[in-house]
Amino acid sequence: MSDAPSYAAPVEIGEVMVGGTVGLVEESQSSHFKAGDQVVTFGGWQSHSVVPEQMAQRLPPALTQPSLALSSLGMPGFTAYMGLTDIGQPQPGETIVVAAASGPVGSVVGQVAKLKGCRVVGIAGGEAKCRYVQDVLGFDACLDHKMPDLAGRLSRHCPDGIDIYFENVGGRVFDAVLPLLNPKARIPLCGLVSQYNQSALPKGPDRMGQLMGQLLVKRVKVQGFIIFDDYGHRYGEFLDKMLPWVQEGRIQMREDHVQGLAQAPEAFIGMLSGQNFGKLIVDL
Repeated sequence: MSDAPSYAAPVEIGEVMVGGTVGLVEESQSSHFKAGDQVVTFGGWQSHSVVPEQMAQRLPPALTQPSLALSSLGMPGFTAYMGLTDIGQPQPGETIVVAAASGPVGSVVGQVAKLKGCRVVGIAGGEAKCRYVQDVLGFDACLDHKMPDLAGRLSRHCPDGIDIYFENVGGRVFDAVLPLLNPKARIPLCGLVSQYNQSALPKGPDRMGQLMGQLLVKRVKVQGFIIFDDYGHRYGEFLDKMLPWVQEGRIQMREDHVQGLAQAPEAFIGMLSGQNFGKLIVDL
């Protein structure tokens, strides 16, 4: 929504708020779709939308839970898979730390990393989320960032250092990770949710020199990415890998459903402060 320079045009006042949607085709002038088809598109925060055919994708017939097209088989799962495998390039035996580990992106990152043979340490907010990450998703450990001494606890759980850090949060979570990065560590830079509402730099000393020094000395690779801009042409490749894992129960995704479009603004604000638990979906 900000009008600051970014990878997407801002949402203008009075325009429809953007968002991924799963919908039912009611009327079609396209030869590729017919009434009754279920499609995923970017219809935004509204009950009905008109979209060009190239912006819609038919849901796989085997998908009995349509909301999965917005979670593990949609943008979050796609983001997790490509960021981890293409930028992170996990190798068996490596240690990966995942920020926002109970969220829709982080949860898939960790599960895919386990399938790749990595040791996976998650960071999440609250005891319940950490328990879910360990007991249900199968991470090796999960640390509550709301508890004291995150840096010390993370160090104890990563005795061999950190080879991959999947960045979703920024802020003090990154501060705890930075000293533990191994030489030639990789950081897929997916998001910085702790900083999205900041309008100015945080107070305190300038630590840019320290950061750049660590990146240089340890030869750390940091790469930001925008999933559909950078990897949109590889969605089929992702779906071929992810769909069997989801169907076999090897990749799980918790969804947090809110009823009614009127609840969307409050739910969205809550998501940015970590009040949701899993992929936040508004049901109409």
